[in-house]
Amino acid sequence: MKLTKLSIFAIIIMGIGIISCGTPAQKTSQQKDNKVADGVKKEVATQSADTKDEVKVLIKTTAGDMTVKLYNETPLHKANFIKLVNDKFYDGVLFHRVIKDFMIQAGDPDSKNATKDQMLGSGGPGYTIDAEFNPKFIHKKGALAAARQGDNVNPQKKSSGSQFYIVQGKKYTVDELQQLEIQMEMQSYMPLIRQYLDANQKDRERVQKMQSERNQKGLGILIDSITRVIKEQHPEIKANKYTAEQIKIYETIGGTPFLDRSYTVFGEVVDGLNIIDKIAAVETKAQDRPSEDVKIISMQIVKK
Repeated sequence: MKLTKLSIFAIIIMGIGIISCGTPAQKTSQQKDNKVADGVKKEVATQSADTKDEVKVLIKTTAGDMTVKLYNETPLHKANFIKLVNDKFYDGVLFHRVIKDFMIQAGDPDSKNATKDQMLGSGGPGYTIDAEFNPKFIHKKGALAAARQGDNVNPQKKSSGSQFYIVQGKKYTVDELQQLEIQMEMQSYMPLIRQYLDANQKDRERVQKMQSERNQKGLGILIDSITRVIKEQHPEIKANKYTAEQIKIYETIGGTPFLDRSYTVFGEVVDGLNIIDKIAAVETKAQDRPSEDVKIISMQIVKK
């Protein structure tokens, strides 16, 4: 069934998720103090000034080799990844979370020599990286992106200092992408809608009544009218619209468009897309960990 803009509005505010799959998360863990994190951030920022050339990284895994290109337009993530590769940080880590038709995730240092039943996903270098969203970099198949903690503890959507994922995804139709565009637009306004309802008791009570009655149409109309007011007050919020080229990519190559502008994409696989499929197809157990370890043997910088 094709959802209208109003019905998507109502579903979001009712709290019923349209997307049922998971997200590339780093589980909550204690970070090092702010002084250490700020020091790393300054180091990475200094490095970024010296990494303007195109940089590729050869990722050798027990399932085969992949080569990724790092984007110059995401300098903090690029410089941080280069630093970790040069420090041999990733050598020996596992792809600890694998979900077919979604993504493969690695970068937890605790996965090195982990026992078969060990819970993974909380490890890192002890700092985060500021988000670097760029609308031209989408979650197409092969996209290299940073995992992160959830919005409830990480509203600024800062990236994990080391955990990353590579997209497999699936193909999408134009209609599906249009509905995702609407959903992402609505979600961008939700914090402001909640603020409005907190300050306007009458409308808040109307929303609560419609929610209890499951009045999706009426709720959608009401929230739409509130959003029009908010749009006039906040013209700086731009709608997420895909270009014709990006739509074609999601139609023909596939990916995970529902993650766009929520997780930082900082590179892409330029050789070895078939290795993503190979890893994504392995049998998994609890917490989506492969039953048989899939390991990153080594990473090596390959400059243009």
